[in-house]
Amino acid sequence: MLKDYQYTLFPYAYNILGSAEDAKDTIQDVLSNYVTANREGIENEKAYLVRSVINQSINAKKKRKTVNYEDVWLPEPVATEEADKALHLRDIGSYTMLILMEELNPKERAVFILKEGFGYSHDEIADVLSGSVEQSRKLLSRAKAKLDARRQGAPMNNKTVSAALLDQYLHAIRKGDTQRLENMLSQDIVFYADGGSKLNVARKICTGLQDVSELLVYTYNKYQREFEFEFTLINHQPALLFYLGEKLYGCQVFTISPEDNKILQISTVLDPDKLKNIGK
Repeated sequence: MLKDYQYTLFPYAYNILGSAEDAKDTIQDVLSNYVTANREGIENEKAYLVRSVINQSINAKKKRKTVNYEDVWLPEPVATEEADKALHLRDIGSYTMLILMEELNPKERAVFILKEGFGYSHDEIADVLSGSVEQSRKLLSRAKAKLDARRQGAPMNNKTVSAALLDQYLHAIRKGDTQRLENMLSQDIVFYADGGSKLNVARKICTGLQDVSELLVYTYNKYQREFEFEFTLINHQPALLFYLGEKLYGCQVFTISPEDNKILQISTVLDPDKLKNIGK
């Protein structure tokens, strides 16, 4: 029975932590403690475990913020191609939103996720976080203000259209056609790359049509020419996986505008520790 809770609890922990591995560790700790705890007086087991996972995730997130990371830290990608079959995957946040939520402190993030993602009332949130309704309202207001300042709108989630678009994107890169590539990118295009502590990357952050298109072509010619590319959905957004044989070397997640089909953001995860849970 407790094993079933691992799937139920995963979206809560992952959406706060942005790391599938950390989420699994947090859930395992909570379930292990629950097994050995005095459970007298616990009337709603699920609510108790959700509250425990959320609060432990907040504490874990606070600790991680004290670590001195490199310039770019991207969330660990989660494959959501089978989201309709795996119900818990439906509650996974979009990749763009997870990146934006890094601007929030852990409690703001938890309140935003519970209210906007899971439909909790402020009374329920106050109970989960052992706070007041007024505190919950203030945290949500602050979170929304921070996100609204950076949000560009909802990314495209049309699988058929985005797959065709990324096929054209790859064709332009392979041909070295930077002009065609620039026509596919937004004027405000941003490219991020996260190689973790084990892998150096050509550029961690790159902006602007010309610079990004030139970097994409350079990276392909220098490092990716032998790779096979596979389209998938990562955190409900279109993505490309880079394979050499059976080994996964990278994951590129795209934020695409539904208004004009322009690519707004490219998030490239190369950190091998963050690629362990996706791929073949």
